[in-house]
Amino acid sequence: MLYWIFKNWQSAFEAGEAWAESFSFLRLLGYITLRAGLAAAIAFLLSVLLAPRVIRKLISLKVGQPLRTAEEVHQLAELHGGKAGTPTMGGILILMTTVLAILLCANPLNPFVMVTTLVTLALGVLGFLDDYQKVAKKNSAGVSGKLKLVWQAVVGCAAGLYLYLNHETSSYLFFSASQSAAENVSVTSFSFPLLSFVIPLGLLAIPLFMAILMGTSNAVNLTDGLDGLATGVTITVALAYTLITYLSGTEEAARYLHIFHHRALAELSIVTMALVGACFGFLWYNCHPAQVFMGDTGSLAIGGTLGMTAICAKQEFLLVIIGFVFVAEAVSVILQVGSFKLRGQRIFKMAPIHHHFELKGWNENQVIIRFWIVSILFSMAGIALLKVI
Repeated sequence: MLYWIFKNWQSAFEAGEAWAESFSFLRLLGYITLRAGLAAAIAFLLSVLLAPRVIRKLISLKVGQPLRTAEEVHQLAELHGGKAGTPTMGGILILMTTVLAILLCANPLNPFVMVTTLVTLALGVLGFLDDYQKVAKKNSAGVSGKLKLVWQAVVGCAAGLYLYLNHETSSYLFFSASQSAAENVSVTSFSFPLLSFVIPLGLLAIPLFMAILMGTSNAVNLTDGLDGLATGVTITVALAYTLITYLSGTEEAARYLHIFHHRALAELSIVTMALVGACFGFLWYNCHPAQVFMGDTGSLAIGGTLGMTAICAKQEFLLVIIGFVFVAEAVSVILQVGSFKLRGQRIFKMAPIHHHFELKGWNENQVIIRFWIVSILFSMAGIALLKVI
């Protein structure tokens, strides 16, 4: 909405209409930085104000988080037993406030904003169905793993094809350190941290896009096991990609940093800032001891936002560094399952890895804060890698 207010004012000002002179302050709405800040503030305030009502509604609907039994998790059941009945599906709040802030502050017709928002909603719907089944059946099973993967793959494929086939998003500029002039590259091209060249994959990039979205959404989901853990890590990762998308959308910055450039990318920073604001507001009630859990509704949607942002900014592999905590959580599960199946032995006391540290004696707050610190450090490292040559 604010974007259209600015565009209407700009048209009137250029046409010499008298009223436009009186409202010259509206030119400020043309600045992406201002609208990004407003998106964060709006999402935060909406989250803080709406959360009590949402929590009361969830409690009245008896959508408490079903916990795994002592037979399933042993000692962990003692540590988390007090969380039984805490309302879940609070991710609805994150999803709702993020989308509202995007609609108010961003250009909804920007192709990168559009595809990222739709992916977020699509995965949020999947998460909602998963949470609903868990609550309705009073167990932790939810939607089958196969259906989740199929849904995520279809969403990833559709998003990848949209970027590839849409003439507005199919071509980027890449400022190589070894060449004086920028080269036109496809959205299906990839670069790696520390390297100043691109690898064109053509349609073979679509399966990679699918894998990135599947990986990020499931990684955030696995991280969401302690009060505020996934929410805090999301904030640091989203802030890092806010900077990256803004720089990638600014030609001078992209030329200096030798990264991909697309003039429409800067608008995507409004989406990530809306997510930051929504997560800060949710964290107000999700910090230990949590009054509400985000559930799969929030974690899958957040993973979709972050994964899609990395794809649009052409910094997919940097997500491994910036999102190190998410990666570590997912890898710990893969290693644990693989080791147990192949050797009959476990590597960790329990996976995901945050539970391993709990069982080693760290209290919940220690695990959460230390993981946040690690996330901040790796986000800073990822930003540093934008300019190394």
